[in-house]
Amino acid sequence: MTGPDAAPLDVAIVGAGIAGLAAAFDLCRAGRRVAVLEAGLRPGGVILTERSNGFIIDAGPDSLLVQKPAALDLCRDLGLTDRLIPTVPPRLAFILRGGHLHPLPEGSVLGVPTKLWPMARTSLFTWRGKLRMAADFLMPRRTITRDESVGSFIGRHFGREAVDYLAEPLLAGIHAGDVDRLSVRALFPRLVSAEANSGSLIREFRGAPRPGREGAFRSFPDGIGELITALVDALPSNTIQFGRRVVAIEGSGPFTLRTAAGERWTAARVLLASPAWATADLLAPRDADLAARCREIEYASTATVVLAYRADALAQPLRGSGFVAPRVEHVDLLAGTWVSSKWRGRAPDAHILLRGFVGGARDPHALDADDQHIVERVADFFRGLLALRADPTFTRLYRWPRATAQYDVGHLDRVAAIDRALERLPGIWITGSGFRGIGIPDCVADARRVAEKILA
Repeated sequence: MTGPDAAPLDVAIVGAGIAGLAAAFDLCRAGRRVAVLEAGLRPGGVILTERSNGFIIDAGPDSLLVQKPAALDLCRDLGLTDRLIPTVPPRLAFILRGGHLHPLPEGSVLGVPTKLWPMARTSLFTWRGKLRMAADFLMPRRTITRDESVGSFIGRHFGREAVDYLAEPLLAGIHAGDVDRLSVRALFPRLVSAEANSGSLIREFRGAPRPGREGAFRSFPDGIGELITALVDALPSNTIQFGRRVVAIEGSGPFTLRTAAGERWTAARVLLASPAWATADLLAPRDADLAARCREIEYASTATVVLAYRADALAQPLRGSGFVAPRVEHVDLLAGTWVSSKWRGRAPDAHILLRGFVGGARDPHALDADDQHIVERVADFFRGLLALRADPTFTRLYRWPRATAQYDVGHLDRVAAIDRALERLPGIWITGSGFRGIGIPDCVADARRVAEKILA
């Protein structure tokens, strides 16, 4: 039995997001006695799948990236490999410009064009912009030791138009961040390596492996929440303790974790799988410098708006997976997803499901508005963009306050300083999206790496 009055734990994990659950899975498989203390009332953190009126709704992330294998390896260990499904063809993504949706040119890798003919034909860029992008071929090899922003890096290679219509909506947009602040080294090390290897990004990526016939992303028939359900089911009963907000960590091994309700849990080791700001609060009494470093990692707030329509509300069928909206277009959305065109089985027959995303570093006060206002602004945008002829049949709003870590320039140095400071606190470990990887695969990889170190 796991409980505050039971025998001391081998490991207490704070936070039941994907990182905390992945670490708990490996630790429990190795025979360790583990409790996951979660402040909320459900597992998964920003990973949440719900069913409503026959629709399957992913409120946060909706897929796993194939090129980063850690999440797929975890699926294999959980016996989920046969459940993985690809996106629906055609696998098109669009970029909004001038009120119209322009397909992302074929052959793009991290937004970098690798095929000249599709880039020459695209309506997304002006001829001046295309010529400036072609100048990337002339870039010499260079190895730069200092960090720089994604915007600065892409601007050097392709010019400002590419920053505005590729880097900002695609590379920064997926992290809800500011293209002129996010760290290229922390988020896109492949770009930095490409510059060192070839100088020209186009030349480097022309020979890069392409996603297979089934595309670069995978999910599950019942949504990405299947991964969380499988992890929870794989843990011993009562491993996850909900409604346990840890407010203090006392002692120096064994540690005593005190909750807001006054419970005390004893553990030989502690793994903090919480947001950086929450980790800072717990570490501050024992190491103020370490806590200050953690607080330097900022977070953005976003909201997901889900809209369902009858299919006959559309003038023409949707194709592809959705679009991103550049900051320079001055629209209310960061991006939108055609959910029912991206994944099979997400909507009942004769219906469509859409998602819109607002907030982020671009619009930090978006969540100050009430629910109705946020939903209406997204519905109004889709009505104009898609010429919808009816109102949504139902809507959902999911708020994610301070949920998306911002890996700003210097992030790798900050994390290195955090890791050095942790050496002063033997028995305490950290993981989670705030430190060494934001997406699901990176969080899983880091959590399992830390679990391996704890076991060692």
